[in-house]
Amino acid sequence: MTKRSRHVAIAILGAAAFTVAGCREEQVEASAFPDLQSCLDQSVAGGTFSSEDCRTAFSEAEELHVESAPRYDSLQVCEEQHGEGACGSEAAQAQGGSGSIFMPLLAGYLMGNMLSGRSGMAASQPLYKTSDGRFTNAARTSTFSGNTGSTRMSTNQFVRPTSTVGKAPMSRATATSRGGFGSAGSGRTGFGG
Repeated sequence: MTKRSRHVAIAILGAAAFTVAGCREEQVEASAFPDLQSCLDQSVAGGTFSSEDCRTAFSEAEELHVESAPRYDSLQVCEEQHGEGACGSEAAQAQGGSGSIFMPLLAGYLMGNMLSGRSGMAASQPLYKTSDGRFTNAARTSTFSGNTGSTRMSTNQFVRPTSTVGKAPMSRATATSRGGFGSAGSGRTGFGG
């Protein structure tokens, strides 16, 4: 191999390694909390997130919950997907909602520090119980064994879920054809025990 072709081969190999590294998803510090107070308690103890981060992320999770929670045509179908006592009417959870549409109750929230370890910019997702007692986010991209804990996660776990407002609620047949609400998740169990 000539000297020039050796340098070209090294440059190509270096560029390929850089390209592969660039394809990896960015990881961020993430934590799950069952409620706002749990996050506030963690912030006082010197945790990753400030009390302002906690309040902002919880508010965002509540907003996303109203906008993107799965909606069902009966309480029975909702409870089949999320467990007994884990659902309520849309009217009780969303201002201007219908009393004949049912949604899972907010069972916690997931928040991630989108500035890679620096406080000040947190993103969040609502968490819901699944019928098997685990937890999932609104987009169903992850399933967790619990709704408390911390780990590193991909930033794609914080993509805004699709709105379900004004769309036809899921019936038993629709939920069954989709394999149930929580079953489409990745099976990730980064939180809980």
